[in-house]
Amino acid sequence: MGSPLRLTLRTVGVASPDGGRQAWDRVVASFEASEEAMSRFRETSEVTAFNRVAGRAVTGRPSARLRRALVAADRARRVTGGRFDPTVLADLDRLGYPGAPLPVVAARPVARTGARVVERCGRDSLSLPRPVDLGGIGKGLALRWAAAGLVANGLTDYLLEAGGDLVASGKAADGEPWFVGIEDPAGGDDLAVISAAETAVATSSIRVNRWMLDGRAVHHLIDPQTHEPAETGLLAVTVALADPAWAEVWSKVLFLGGHDTIAAEARARGLAAWWVTDDGTLEMTPAGRAITSWVAAEAGGV
Repeated sequence: MGSPLRLTLRTVGVASPDGGRQAWDRVVASFEASEEAMSRFRETSEVTAFNRVAGRAVTGRPSARLRRALVAADRARRVTGGRFDPTVLADLDRLGYPGAPLPVVAARPVARTGARVVERCGRDSLSLPRPVDLGGIGKGLALRWAAAGLVANGLTDYLLEAGGDLVASGKAADGEPWFVGIEDPAGGDDLAVISAAETAVATSSIRVNRWMLDGRAVHHLIDPQTHEPAETGLLAVTVALADPAWAEVWSKVLFLGGHDTIAAEARARGLAAWWVTDDGTLEMTPAGRAITSWVAAEAGGV
């Protein structure tokens, strides 16, 4: 999924090095299954096959992982009023962030209120009206499923990371919470450290997936209203929630909402959220402040 994968275990409760190795192997196997189901970058993935027949009223019976991912993406689109929209794949291709080759997609229609990401065609069959990029929600789901596998095998103290997203459970080796840095999108030292306990953390940022196109800087966070990279006065948004997939959804939705609305919306939803503005300033909600252990701007040079 284009992200480094790391698993950190508290030694208490891991009976032997082999136990740790087995846990890692299970995580890797789970992520591989998720990649094969959901990666738009893989020629052989299920979602690539579905995307190639999208819009043609072709039905199929996807695996449980892909079916659950498509249904989750559809629900996220409805819950967020269309602000989370995985059907921006054609825009990503047009802007120079392509995945596996797809047939030429017709001009994107005007957004329809209530438009579905996926159509149900019987008990187990689905159809895609338009190609999808499961992207962040796919990585969040992959983390959810891999973490569930760890718990099912008796592990309760772990930190599972996939790039800027993670799931923290139990305690670290010293009995403290897992401490997680809020990165500087400009590439400097961390801007803050939060205490992550029984939570997932996801970040939507333009730090990595940013490139030049026809002399202008573009990135992968697409506004479904304009079909262009969002320019919202923000460089990154981080959200902590119980579930990594929904943390992903809300980090992107808050990013698209922009600097003028993020504080009010995040507070209204009770979200623990942190965001970095265009000038590099870190801001956060009261719920975010409650689990923030250290802030660089307040450290006084210590």
